[in-house]
Amino acid sequence: MRSARIPSIALAVLTAAACSSYTSARREEPAPAMRRGPSTAAALGIPPGQLPPPGLCRVWLPGEPPGHQPRPRSCARIERIAPAGSWIVYRPDEDRSVVHVRVVDARRPGVVVRLRVYDIRRGTLIREG
Repeated sequence: MRSARIPSIALAVLTAAACSSYTSARREEPAPAMRRGPSTAAALGIPPGQLPPPGLCRVWLPGEPPGHQPRPRSCARIERIAPAGSWIVYRPDEDRSVVHVRVVDARRPGVVVRLRVYDIRRGTLIREG
């Protein structure tokens, strides 16, 4: 008889707990202080010294170490040498505070599918097209 009482007591406790409302007092965390974010180079995974000089382009192979990346060069016809899944990174002469990244299609070499413009200082995406 005693063994039959234990499951029924446990069932009553579980039923009462399931029907009751539970609210937790969640302490609001203060917003983090505004601080300077990572550089665009860090946000992209490109070390700062590896960004091309202003006026030049560089094909960047995501996932490859800096020593295995092609050298910066003229932007003329650079799409021809851009392998599938690579990025074409460009620093304009007229606005050295930004970096343009042309994303090459993952399956088609040289076919640019997206353009992103980043603010170098803040490491933020300015626009995407």
